[in-house]
Amino acid sequence: MIRNIPLLQEEKRSTIIFLLLFYIVYFAYDIIYYNYLPLLPWSDRTVDNQIWHVLNLLKYIYFIILIPIFIYNIKKEKPEKIKYVLIASYVILNILIEFLYYVDTPNTYNSGNLVELVIILFSPIFVNKRFTLFVVTGVIFKHAFMGIILKDILVIFPIMIYIVVSFIAFILLHRFLKYINAIKISHDEQMQGIVKGFISTLELKDPYTRGHSERVALYAVNLAKATGKFTEDELRNFYYACLLHDIGKVNIPDAILTKPGRLTDEEYEIIKTHPVVGAEALRGVQGIDENIDVILYHHERWDGKGYPEGLVGKQTPFLARITAIADAFDAMTSSRSYRAALPFEEAYNRIMAGKGSQFDPHLVDIFDKVFPEWVKIAKEKSK
Repeated sequence: MIRNIPLLQEEKRSTIIFLLLFYIVYFAYDIIYYNYLPLLPWSDRTVDNQIWHVLNLLKYIYFIILIPIFIYNIKKEKPEKIKYVLIASYVILNILIEFLYYVDTPNTYNSGNLVELVIILFSPIFVNKRFTLFVVTGVIFKHAFMGIILKDILVIFPIMIYIVVSFIAFILLHRFLKYINAIKISHDEQMQGIVKGFISTLELKDPYTRGHSERVALYAVNLAKATGKFTEDELRNFYYACLLHDIGKVNIPDAILTKPGRLTDEEYEIIKTHPVVGAEALRGVQGIDENIDVILYHHERWDGKGYPEGLVGKQTPFLARITAIADAFDAMTSSRSYRAALPFEEAYNRIMAGKGSQFDPHLVDIFDKVFPEWVKIAKEKSK
């Protein structure tokens, strides 16, 4: 699956900040609250349960063991589940530890927890409604569960505090989401303007390609969506890359690009440079760079007879293999200076015939299912 690199980096940064806050506050608070506060002369808190001491020590060891595991997942670009594992571990272990602590002591379960306030207030830094709800539900469940088990009505007070703090966290999250959505809309509008400008330039060079880039992008996104592997944001970025898949043709001489007859071997070699030229021209452009392989490899073939590198099978990136089918289908169903457009059924048959040779066989099977949708797209765009 493709990854949105900027978002992935932000997720990693947010995860690191969240982990630092959690571990610093957690160990400082937990050690002082349970180990040193009971030793003060005026404290009425006592802990004589040896099993509790052992389990509490094991809890610290467990969270320390998690640190290298978390670091490994961050380095492997897999930070998404870390926050869930951390919160779930915290809730489950603390229910067990606190139960053993309070069940044999006269202490009343009526205090809030600084750690829980921190994780609730800082959960919006991930800009993720599901995670914030996960944190709030977990923390409130812990206190409600303890109140029921210990039959302590005073647990309602920390729960009320957490509900108020959760409300504040959701207000912050809502504002973050509104701001991000406004930035996303602005970015999309700017990206569309830039992409359409590039496409217009290409179409001025080759009138026969008018509408080709947009149709290929729509076909490709439709096929990618049918695989069920991509998010809406990933599909949007893929769409922009597909629109620009042939941008390297601006470097091809008009005499070759619009030649009505068969190309010579030398002319064909020049045509074959357009994926590399296009990829190099757009490398580093945010919103396109993470899908630069779509531009570079959309003329590769499953059997290795494509260009520019002659990649075989799955060596060609997944989205480039999708684009290859979309590009071939539109090329066949569009009129060119040297031939008329093929009927949709003929193009369909040729794609199916290329299964396992020119095209990824699995993707051809999916194409077979979405073909009626491609016909609708083609007819709508021809109006």
